[in-house]
Amino acid sequence: MPPLPGAEPFHHEGGPVGVLLVHGFTGSPQSMRPWAEHLAAAGLTVALPLLPGHGTRWQDMQATRWEDWYAEVEREFSALRERCEQVFVCALSMGGSLALRLAARHGDAIAGLVLVNPSVRSDNPATVLLPVLRHLVPSLPGVANDIALEGSAELGYDRTPLHAAWSLSRLWRTVQAALPEVRQPVLLLHSPQDHVVSPANSELVLARISSTDVTEKLCERSFHVATLDHDAEMIFESSLDFIRRLAPAATTDAEHHLG
Repeated sequence: MPPLPGAEPFHHEGGPVGVLLVHGFTGSPQSMRPWAEHLAAAGLTVALPLLPGHGTRWQDMQATRWEDWYAEVEREFSALRERCEQVFVCALSMGGSLALRLAARHGDAIAGLVLVNPSVRSDNPATVLLPVLRHLVPSLPGVANDIALEGSAELGYDRTPLHAAWSLSRLWRTVQAALPEVRQPVLLLHSPQDHVVSPANSELVLARISSTDVTEKLCERSFHVATLDHDAEMIFESSLDFIRRLAPAATTDAEHHLG
């Protein structure tokens, strides 16, 4: 099934510094598109894939598991590595879990991580019921569109498919176990008022990763989908500053791009 209008993947051929962007659970590239375009305009090579089962209808997600979503992230990362000198990963929500797994497995091949409201643990006591509940109920109300900014909307599912939610809970366990293996520079941005992912998620990441170059910033005026919210520009600019600090070629890219 073709993706919904706006949910299509996005790719841009730029300079020698690449950025992989990863969207969240039941979301789509639409939530990351302005960010991707901002980085592309700065001369970076950008990949923003559509994760399997996403961007069409929630029923399509029922047949997918976290391994499928991760495989797509891994594939896009490999493609970027082949043509870029340095690769960064920027992620939102569940995309943060997938990015952290990638970082734990690929070490120095990833130059840095930018995480926005990463989701790495359950905030719902009912998660323990998912192994059984998923066989009784196909879906529950969705989590998309938690945005403070008037008129801004996320293109995501209005239902949460429970087979996929159960698989997400297994991803969290896998990622938590490997957090100490994450050593790359990290920029973590999170919203104090997030109705989907609690601040305990960011606290867990910061407490367990082994990275020594860590910057934490608050998205004070945004809810969960901060990439489409009041703090979007701050996120875009902060991530670009972070990338340019760690990849000098990214600055020359921009000059070349403008020139």
